[in-house]
Amino acid sequence: MSLRNFILGLAASFGLAWLCLVIIPFVKMRNLAPIQFNKDLDGAEGVFYPKRGGRIANGARVYGENGCYLCHTQLVRPTYAGQDMHRPDMGGLQNDPQRGDTRRETNAYDFEGERFAQIGSARIGPDLSNVARRFEAAAAVKGDDNLEAAFYAHLYDPRLKPEQAKAICPSHKYMFDEIEVKGQRPDEAMPFGETETTVLVPDADARALVSYLLSMKKDQPVPAALNFPFAGDKQPSAK
Repeated sequence: MSLRNFILGLAASFGLAWLCLVIIPFVKMRNLAPIQFNKDLDGAEGVFYPKRGGRIANGARVYGENGCYLCHTQLVRPTYAGQDMHRPDMGGLQNDPQRGDTRRETNAYDFEGERFAQIGSARIGPDLSNVARRFEAAAAVKGDDNLEAAFYAHLYDPRLKPEQAKAICPSHKYMFDEIEVKGQRPDEAMPFGETETTVLVPDADARALVSYLLSMKKDQPVPAALNFPFAGDKQPSAK
C-alpha cells in the first residue's frame, strides 16, 4: 500500500467516525422531530413538549465555563449502557407525593433550550439530571422552601454544612460580591458570610447558574415512545 492510499484510507476512516459520532447526532439534536403521545399507552394525546423554566441558555454557559461537566453527569443511562435506576432519585422520584413513581431514563428532549447536551465526562459528583427535585424533597422534609438559598450556599461553600464536611466540590466564592451595607439590608443578601458591615450577594453568573440548576427536573411525563426497558422490565412511566 502506498503512503498516499494509506493517508486517504486513514482520512476516510476518521471522517466516517466523525460523521457518525459527532455530525449526525449534532444535527439530530438541533432538529428533534415532534413526538406524539399515544392515548392507549400514555393516557394522553397531543404533542410532547419538554417544559423547562429558568435561564437555560445563560446558565448552561456558566455551567460549561466552570467545568461542572467534568465531575457531574446529566445522564440517567439506558440499561444497555449501565444501571442508574436503582440509584436513589437519580432518574426522578420513586415516591413523588403527587405523581407516584416518576423515574425514567434521559432522552434528547431533556436538553431542550441548550446549545450542547452536557452529559458530562465523569461522575465524580452525583448526577444532576434531577438535582432540583432532590433539593425540593430535602427541603420539604425540613419545612424550608427556599431552594435558591440552598443552591447558593452549596456554590459558596460545599462544606458549609457539617454533614458535607468531606465534599470535594470546589468553592465558587468568586461568584459572590461582598458589599457594604448602609441602611436597609438588600433583598438579595445571602444568609451566610455576612459581617457587621457587609453582606454577600450573588453575581450575574451565580444567578444564571442557580436558575439553570433549578430547571433540572427531568421527570415530567413523556410518551412511551421515549421510554426504554430496563432491568428486564418496562420503564416506569411518569404519571
